[in-house]
Amino acid sequence: MAKRTIADVEVQGKTVLMRVDFNVPLDDAQTITDDRRVRMALPSIKSVIERGGRLILMSHLGRPKGTAVPTLSLRLVATRLGELLGNEVDFAADTIGEEAQAKSAALQDGQVLVLENLRFHPEEEYKDQKASDQQLEAKREFASQLASLGDIYCNDAFGTCHRDNASMVAVPQAMDGKPRVVGFLVQKEIEYLSDAIGNPQRPFVAILGGAKVSDKITVIDNLLGICDKVLIGGAMAYTFSLATGGQVGGSLVEPDKVDLAKQLIEKGGDVLVLPVDTHCGDAFAADCNKQVVSAGEIPDGFEGLDIGPKTAAMYADIVRDAKTIVWNGPMGVFEMPPFDEGTKAVAQAVADSDAISIIGGGDSAAAIQQLGFADQVSHVSTGGGASLEMLEGRAFQAVDILDDV
Repeated sequence: MAKRTIADVEVQGKTVLMRVDFNVPLDDAQTITDDRRVRMALPSIKSVIERGGRLILMSHLGRPKGTAVPTLSLRLVATRLGELLGNEVDFAADTIGEEAQAKSAALQDGQVLVLENLRFHPEEEYKDQKASDQQLEAKREFASQLASLGDIYCNDAFGTCHRDNASMVAVPQAMDGKPRVVGFLVQKEIEYLSDAIGNPQRPFVAILGGAKVSDKITVIDNLLGICDKVLIGGAMAYTFSLATGGQVGGSLVEPDKVDLAKQLIEKGGDVLVLPVDTHCGDAFAADCNKQVVSAGEIPDGFEGLDIGPKTAAMYADIVRDAKTIVWNGPMGVFEMPPFDEGTKAVAQAVADSDAISIIGGGDSAAAIQQLGFADQVSHVSTGGGASLEMLEGRAFQAVDILDDV
């Protein structure tokens, strides 16, 4: 899956249309609470402007659902990017309108323009398999207008690589014949995740947590055929517990997924590793009454909120011997002590390991950041959903369409 990168194309005097992921979290005061996604795009951005290219950045922010929502404008992100670059960054108050076209045409070498939120246009999110013919035509027209702004297309938005959004697929399709490359962030994500699946150093251990088995059935199924061990944590462990006849009290479970869990247990054999104990409470609160019980023995009135200490120690031992680790999903309610202890123990073992360690975005990325271990792992993915789909073994149309090396 090796793709040409932005470093492989001549950008001097040319306009690069770059899809980035500036979907940053905002508080009620319209302040960016975490600018990591903007910082992660800086290497690709600097590669263009420092070589005399003209750069147009496009992104989504939040879920405006096809209408202009002032609180989801990318203007404040453009301001933050300018602060990080130490140079003024221009902003177009529309995406494909007169201002976007005029400011794009006026760009000089080394300058940057940020377009308004792509998702202010419903055409951005029309799905190819579900949209009407009229919607698909509108999507193509929207993409064509965006494509006309650039000489080179660059995808540096891994978090949306699993989607068929107009900016991810229809725009590079409309730029057929022009250079279509990946940015450094997408390049890094592809290398880590595809190598982990296609050519892992062994033992290869996957750690899967989170709430729902249904979210990760395909991932678990795929990894059982690749990994040496697949460790299960989080609330989805209680659905597996039900599948083995255990008692789960008031724990979060998916009764309709019990048969699937049974199939995965049967297929997994000794590769699939389930918790042996559970830290539970009589309420979803830090000050609840707590107890540690054996897996499958959660009493009525209690719910499982974390893996127990024996499980945490067992998982840490398995992780310490690994050579490749993929982690997606926390082991418990990591935002609420003391039910963060299982996630902490596993995170510490991953951080201490000499293995290639890949944290699969989403809550696991948030947990590893919160616990201070982000600098001690090999790679923290910027895309939770995208990393999951790559671990499922799915192809990404948004990447496949780009130029091969």
